[in-house]
Amino acid sequence: MDLVCLDMEGVLTPEIWIEFARVSGIPELKRTTRDEPDYRKLMHWRMGILKERGLGLREIQAVIAEIDPLPGARDFLDALRDRAQTVILSDTFEEFARPLLEKLGRPTIFCNSLVVSSSGELLDIRMRCKDSKLTTVRALQSVGFETIAVGDSYNDLDMLLASKAGFLFRTTERIKADHPQLPAFTEYSDLLNAITSALS
Repeated sequence: MDLVCLDMEGVLTPEIWIEFARVSGIPELKRTTRDEPDYRKLMHWRMGILKERGLGLREIQAVIAEIDPLPGARDFLDALRDRAQTVILSDTFEEFARPLLEKLGRPTIFCNSLVVSSSGELLDIRMRCKDSKLTTVRALQSVGFETIAVGDSYNDLDMLLASKAGFLFRTTERIKADHPQLPAFTEYSDLLNAITSALS
């Protein structure tokens, strides 16, 4: 049985931190896993900037509430779920993802959680497991699933390469050049066709 594993940010939704950087006027927060492969390092750096500015979960959630899925994402996801079991594997956090999942039709997501103070300050991150995307793909494979994976960033590469088919979507030129064996797409229709062809 096939299971399709999708990254969320950059594939189905805008990058939350890029949107927050734009709204908050803090351009350095535009740095994502496309730029920094070490997610824990990236998040602690972000939390340091937020603390300096006196910003916390409430301000981030206010921005997220105004974010819509990428144009065409909901239709793509609906069409994909008609063809195959689908799960979102994301390094985002439950506290960030909820309103976006509502707009995507409540798909299943495996993600992480935040440690937040009573005042709303982001104190730490609670990762679901080490190397969460790769670990999850291997766990799914161990119980009889064949995985097909889609992502756009450095932190997606392990799950793409470990799957029977892995696809890049709207990724960077550098990632495409470094991984020419991974087909890369920019349109949902082309991605849907590629996934459909890979299904058993």
